[in-house]
Amino acid sequence: MSTVIGLTGGIGSGKTTVANLFAEYGIDLIDADIIARDVVKPNTAGLSAIIQRCGSEILTEAGELDRRQLRQAIFQDSDLKTWLNNTLHPLIRIEMLQQIQQATSPYCLLIIPLMIENNLQTLTDRLLVIDVDEETQIARTMARDHVGEAQVRQILAAQATRSERNQCADDIITNTGNSQTLNDQVAILHQRYLTLATQKQ
Repeated sequence: MSTVIGLTGGIGSGKTTVANLFAEYGIDLIDADIIARDVVKPNTAGLSAIIQRCGSEILTEAGELDRRQLRQAIFQDSDLKTWLNNTLHPLIRIEMLQQIQQATSPYCLLIIPLMIENNLQTLTDRLLVIDVDEETQIARTMARDHVGEAQVRQILAAQATRSERNQCADDIITNTGNSQTLNDQVAILHQRYLTLATQKQ
């Protein structure tokens, strides 16, 4: 089985950018956000459970989950969020573990935005944190998602703090420089992880 490198970081830290740089070395990516979307696709157990709970009006005309409507429903009913997490998290975890088993690269990246918050670093052999300062997070997220500063600060408040994440890290990439600096950091870690994977075999 591949060595599992966990990758996490706060909103706007550049997790996807870093993950894609590792992918250029042929490293398998296992992305919890993509899996979370997959487990509620049409004809899945996840979507069937949501329809049972919320009714078929939670679907778009195409028969897919209406995410905006679901967000509104969660906002109005805090119990729904708890139920949703209890229902979907086990499905996501099973799929993540299956993809780890199927990984063929020497090591794989397990990308989970809320890794620390949900104590999922237990699934990894080593934890890589993408670190940026809060002001950079706010500026990047506002530009990317076209949202106001207050909304971004609300998201930040719900996440682990920068120091909490960094204390859990085995490795840290500082993503505040230029793309060359980032490439160099990834190249060094790629070699380190290849060595670790060889030692594990």
